[in-house]
Amino acid sequence: MLKPIKPLHLISPGPVNRNHPLLVFLPGMDGTGTLYVNQTQRLRQYFDIRCLVIPADDQTPWEGLVQQTVKLIKQDRQGRPVYLCAESFGACLALQVVAHAPDLIDRLILINPASSFGRLPWFRWVASVAPWVSASAYHMGTLTLLPLLAALHRISDDNRSKLLTAMRSVSQRSAAWRMALLSQFRVEDLPLHTFRNPTLFIVGQADRLLPSLSEAKRLAEFLPGSQTHLLPLSGHACLLEQEVDLVTILQSTDMLPEVVTSAA
Repeated sequence: MLKPIKPLHLISPGPVNRNHPLLVFLPGMDGTGTLYVNQTQRLRQYFDIRCLVIPADDQTPWEGLVQQTVKLIKQDRQGRPVYLCAESFGACLALQVVAHAPDLIDRLILINPASSFGRLPWFRWVASVAPWVSASAYHMGTLTLLPLLAALHRISDDNRSKLLTAMRSVSQRSAAWRMALLSQFRVEDLPLHTFRNPTLFIVGQADRLLPSLSEAKRLAEFLPGSQTHLLPLSGHACLLEQEVDLVTILQSTDMLPEVVTSAA
């Protein structure tokens, strides 16, 4: 008997506050929606936070991921402004969400987008062989990839462990599937001209996994109203770094909403 396909869903990493704008995180390749915890304590002063969870064995095409994500955001929106914050793989999903439903998202925040994946020959090769490597080689590969994914000296031991656990939580078949999706992604095919709301690129200039700075410059051509915030010492998984504070970044770029206070 086939297992039922688990749908995408949103989780809340803290108390729900529907008086605040909705902030939705779209995760990287891990899909866990749990690697933003460091940032959420201060963000909760300004936002009602949700994190998208993509099940570990998911093999949904881009179209299905977009449709499910849009549906989940609409269900939780309730007339509030929506801030969409997306990292790496999630940034590719976010670009398709705003192209599909441009009036749904009020602010777009893209962190080290993985949209360059399909143009990098060695990544395409990795995507092609990933389904066929042994389970032990796949498991070891996640450990080898860790120094490329993060500036480890800027991340606490606890967060290093969380990152590795999240990477290993994705099934081998699903990881290969997500890499194949990235290989197919082409921003040129998206009608991004229909999205005119403020967009912020957050870029780790010490990203060893992807050419995030040059990619942000390329994507800015499709989103001409965008701005870029550089993190000179940060790696790919920059939100796990102890010295990176998303509230401070949003404040410095005029992307932070005013605090809503309840009447006495």
